[in-house]
Amino acid sequence: MIRILHTADWHLGQTFFGYDRTQEHEHFLDWLAGVLTKNKIDVLIVAGDVFDVSNPSAASQRMFYRFIHRVTTENPRLQLVVVAGNHDSAARLESPLPLLQEMRTEIKGIVHKQNGKIDYEHLLVELKNAAGEVEALCLAVPFLRQGDYPVVETEGNPYAEGVKELYARLLKYALKKRTDGQALVAVGHLLATGSEIAEKDHSERIIIGGLESVSPESFPEQIVYTALGHIHKAQRVSGRENIRYAGSPLPMSFAEKHYHHGVVKVTLDEGWAVEIEKLEYTPLVRLLSIPATEAAAPDEVLDELRGLELPEDEPMPYLEVKVKLSEPEPMLRQQVEEILEGKPVRLARIVSFYRQAAEGSVEEETLTAGLQEMNPLQIVKATFENSYQAEMPEELVNLFQEACRTINLE
Repeated sequence: MIRILHTADWHLGQTFFGYDRTQEHEHFLDWLAGVLTKNKIDVLIVAGDVFDVSNPSAASQRMFYRFIHRVTTENPRLQLVVVAGNHDSAARLESPLPLLQEMRTEIKGIVHKQNGKIDYEHLLVELKNAAGEVEALCLAVPFLRQGDYPVVETEGNPYAEGVKELYARLLKYALKKRTDGQALVAVGHLLATGSEIAEKDHSERIIIGGLESVSPESFPEQIVYTALGHIHKAQRVSGRENIRYAGSPLPMSFAEKHYHHGVVKVTLDEGWAVEIEKLEYTPLVRLLSIPATEAAAPDEVLDELRGLELPEDEPMPYLEVKVKLSEPEPMLRQQVEEILEGKPVRLARIVSFYRQAAEGSVEEETLTAGLQEMNPLQIVKATFENSYQAEMPEELVNLFQEACRTINLE
């Protein structure tokens, strides 16, 4: 039997609207270290986006390496398998590997090639149980950029088909290597078709139109569990119990305010996943919205802020203020800041929604959000329509989406 813990999307070093989150990340890592020991975990899988940026601060890197040293010291047989995400620098993440391997840690950031061909052996990691026996083989695949995956002749999405082909070839290689009773586990940092993402405030850097999405069929039944990263909402993919996103331990935007955070514990025995369990984690700092639901008029919002009472013994929550306006209010921020002075809260942002009469009806009303609430495609469409008084042609939409896909994958 082997116990695996699946986590992802730590985003160490992230600042939240300018506020440092070191204390929040340390709180999560302390909790995670306790979970590893309490549950006698054999393997910890981190499915990408260890850091928030490709050039993380020295403090963020120290936090990561101290955690590895701590958990491998406290749990002498614990293995770590880490893959790079799209936020990580693949080469930077792999650079200290010779030292980390001494602490039973494998990091896969770069897809290595020999004579122009993918080295599939490099993407396989043996997973050992408490007795030191190899009980599973892990297909440890980092976030794939252009040139990392096989070129596939297709009329469809070349990225999705290329990623699917890489997993197919790696699976074929693993099936030849495994022995009776060994399970196959896959790791990936990608957008799986059918996964649920936030409707706004995308913090996962999803490519417009889902052009990077990969079919769950890339993970056939021979793979007993697939540990995914990239999407911040913990979920099963297409209803399949054994293909999961662990989700991020901290909310990365206000759109993720109601997400349930945590890790996934997977128990394998005799080549099968006999138990898959979500272990819940409560972030140190909560997110608060005023009003709690839809935006309201300035007077209503200011009155609610004046009556805001918060427990003094909890870490100061992050606050977003949502206001419905008919025209710009230059003094609004100053009024909000004056009311909040002395209150145990961190003002993250003020979001303005503007009233706009719907065509053909003076009484009906729609709300137009500011730029911070719009994705790039919405912005370019609005600009085109404002300039030419016509809808943006489908051909231009497709070209824009393709340009975004190229920028994000290179």
